[in-house]
Amino acid sequence: MNSVTQNSIESSIAPKSARSEPSQNLEAGALTADLALAALKDRNLSPEVIEQVNKNVAVMKARKVRVALAAHPRTPRRIALRLIRELYTFDLMQFALLPAVAADLKRVADEMLLGRLASITLGERIALARRSSGSVAAALLLDREPRVWQTALENPRLAEAGVVKALLRPSALPVFVKAVCHHARWSVRSEIRMALLRNEYTPLAQALEFARRLPPAQLRDLLHSSRLPEKIKTYLRKDLQMRK
Repeated sequence: MNSVTQNSIESSIAPKSARSEPSQNLEAGALTADLALAALKDRNLSPEVIEQVNKNVAVMKARKVRVALAAHPRTPRRIALRLIRELYTFDLMQFALLPAVAADLKRVADEMLLGRLASITLGERIALARRSSGSVAAALLLDREPRVWQTALENPRLAEAGVVKALLRPSALPVFVKAVCHHARWSVRSEIRMALLRNEYTPLAQALEFARRLPPAQLRDLLHSSRLPEKIKTYLRKDLQMRK
């Protein structure tokens, strides 16, 4: 790295009062991962400095630098996308959770994580279920391993819409459906109760409980498209008649 570039990076991380006189402590070519990370904290870092960090092979070996550079608002999209594709699984997860990352780049990171779910280990899926974004946690609700979807149900970022979507998928496991029926957080949500009334694995006792909380007209419409067994739907319709 030439002295002009080095001075640019030093200037970007120096206090405002000292930026007119960049530090001369570092010699040309002495850029380190720590110096790059410090520079990347500046949201107004110049494109030239970003390009120079990106071209420094030694510095770019540091995983934290790759994540920070991909997340920087001044990083060109072509560079950010390349870096995202190269991130390790848990670096991808952390990247998608960074508040400053653009929404479209977060979606790219989540899509890449979703594409890796079939190839990563059980332990990695459990860790993702616990700490990942809501969209990844929602996908893990359909995992065949109970420890994964049980952990995903407790993910604080998991949204109601993700649970509803999982319940409406034909691949939802019966044991998962029954767990949602009894879940303290999710079983009280009206949209989730309606999704459960559409699922063929919802037990009669819970179906009856949820059905009695719906207006008659809404329940009739819901049962028309429900995948509940005919015996249960017949029982719910008879119970509905008895309400009159």
